[in-house]
Amino acid sequence: MPRHARIDTPGLLQHVIVRGVARCDIFLDDEDRQEFLQRLKTLLVETNVRCFGWAFLDNHVHLLLLPTEEPLARLMRRLLTGYAVTFNLRHKRSGHLFQNRYKSIVCDADNYLLELIRYIHLNPVRAGVVENLEALSTFRWCGHRQLLGAGDERLLCADEILALFARREKVAVARYLDFMADGLRWKAKVKLSSGGRRISQFFNSALADDEHYDDRILGGGEFTEQVLDAAGIDAQTHLSLEELISRVADYCGLEAEDLSQPCRQADIVVAKALICYWATRRCRIPGTEVAKSLGYSASATSLAAQRGQRLILQHEDLKQLLE
Repeated sequence: MPRHARIDTPGLLQHVIVRGVARCDIFLDDEDRQEFLQRLKTLLVETNVRCFGWAFLDNHVHLLLLPTEEPLARLMRRLLTGYAVTFNLRHKRSGHLFQNRYKSIVCDADNYLLELIRYIHLNPVRAGVVENLEALSTFRWCGHRQLLGAGDERLLCADEILALFARREKVAVARYLDFMADGLRWKAKVKLSSGGRRISQFFNSALADDEHYDDRILGGGEFTEQVLDAAGIDAQTHLSLEELISRVADYCGLEAEDLSQPCRQADIVVAKALICYWATRRCRIPGTEVAKSLGYSASATSLAAQRGQRLILQHEDLKQLLE
């Protein structure tokens, strides 16, 4: 299945998750954590990236970051590569430390900033690293302590966060603590570690009628369309594979059944290329499912998707098929 490009535009809030390869620990002791923390702190200043939340657990990290001038990938590449080299030398190991690419979800800050701050800062409690909110206030490896005015890990835009609760710092801290406590009382454990329709709608039922969602984005349809448009990416289309095959078959003057078997007939090859592109790139249908329906291998599906993209760029009328 073609890998979906990460959305990385300065000015967009991003929830970043970094995991150890095969769920291995990326921190073996506090010296490791301090090394990662110091690298992150330095890079935040150098790249003018603002931090609104962070938490280090043994095998993964949560960060809530807002790049202001350049893509976040530049900070993350320097952070993870530098740390992995140091970690491997210190612990006399070799090979990859982190699982694939880091994961990042673009977030609608207007609607989800506080929820994300709470979700990330409560992570050590929910993971059982600390017992409760009181213990979290002394936990060094989380941004929560800074918002209480303790510790020296000055990563967060703390004044800006507290101003969302009240103008006076003392009142703001008290309200922030109440907000965190409410989060622990929730019975529903919704993980804000992904985007898409279900997670976005959980916190805002008014989004139920929105049409456009994307797993890389936490936000409603209007926000999703704005982000994708700014990034030059087509909005996700919610057609089933069966509906998509039917539309393309009708357009090409074929029967849907004609597209399920291996065939080198020119019009069938074209139809399959269009289906592969729209299914995997626009409708977010797994490539394995597309391959099975069209009688293709996974690699043939990927190549066909590339052909389909070229065809659509060459023929404007094809863009109307999914409207």
